[in-house]
Parts: sequence; C-alpha cells; structure tokens
Amino acid sequence: MDQHILKLLSIMPSPSDSKLVASYLKGDEKSLETLISRYLKPIYGFVYRYTGNSANAEDMAQEVLVKAWKNLKKFDQSKSFKAWVFAIARNTCIDFLRKKKDIPFSEFENEDGENTLVDSIADSAPLPQEIMKRKSISKEITDAIAKLPLKSRTVLLLYYGSHFTFQEIAESMGESINTVKSRHQRAVMSLRKLLAR
Repeated sequence: MDQHILKLLSIMPSPSDSKLVASYLKGDEKSLETLISRYLKPIYGFVYRYTGNSANAEDMAQEVLVKAWKNLKKFDQSKSFKAWVFAIARNTCIDFLRKKKDIPFSEFENEDGENTLVDSIADSAPLPQEIMKRKSISKEITDAIAKLPLKSRTVLLLYYGSHFTFQEIAESMGESINTVKSRHQRAVMSLRKLLAR
C-alpha cells in the first residue's frame, strides 16, 4: 500500500462509540468487533482490580462483554456507552464478590506481593522514597481500603484506576454527580483518618 495512504489512514479519527453502536444495530458486525477490541483491556483491568486474580478477571471481562452484546439493543444511545459497559462490569464484580462473600484483601496482591487495588488509587508517579514508604505501610493501606463501603471503593477504582470522570462514574452507577463527588471526598477523608491512626 502507498505510504501516503497509510499515513492518511493512521491520522483518520476512529469512529465514536455511539457511531459504532448505531452501525452494529444496523447489521455491521465489524462495528461490534471494534467496540470489543476498544474495551477489552480497560474492562479486564477494572475487573482484575476487584478480583486480584487473572483467571477470574479474564472470565469476568468476557462475561461483561457478552452481557453488553446481548443487551446492546436495549442500550439508550443518548447515554455514554463507556459508562454503560462499566456499569455492567461493576455489577458483575459486585455479583462475584457477593458469591465469594468475604475476600481477603491479600487476594488483591499479585505474584510479587504488590497490592493491585492499592496501586489503582495510588499516585501515578511516586518518588522512590514514597515507594519504600508505601511498601512499609502496605498492610495499613489495604486494611483501611477494606473498611470502606463497596460503593466508595467503586468510586475510587473508577476514578483512579480507570480514569473515569465524575460524570461518567455517576452514569455508570446510576447516581447523581454530586453523590459521586461526595462519596469520593468522604472515601478519601476516611482513608486519611484510618491511616492517621
């Protein structure tokens, strides 16, 4: 293929989620493939933070995308697809946690002993001394996060781990933006108090 054509293709904007949904509903199967490839990694990352287990996360990510596909005809196209699919992911995670009952917070640790849930709300660019300090208080942090209500943890995961805006979190959770902002603020304050003890 001509280099000029390749260059043009690389700078063409990809279609929006809403255009892809509309195209799929009109019979374009490729649009669904594009949506799935666009959201597979973010959904996997989100559910992995809940489960702390790659096998469970793979199964759940697949389950989320199958649920989205099966319910796409019911999707309100005036809403954000991203918020909708992450709401499905959140509900799938909550169902998983209910079935599993109490998850030891150590299950959020990977093979290296690092806690993925803590990492999801941590500073994205810590200084070396901060890394050492965090490792020494890792247990305190995980205990503090475990004490937060599930909805507060969800807000923190979506905001810090999946880079949602407060508006997208509100849509995903079916709550007002003020409720989400308030829950975020209370969760951060609670973490500070719990860690200050």
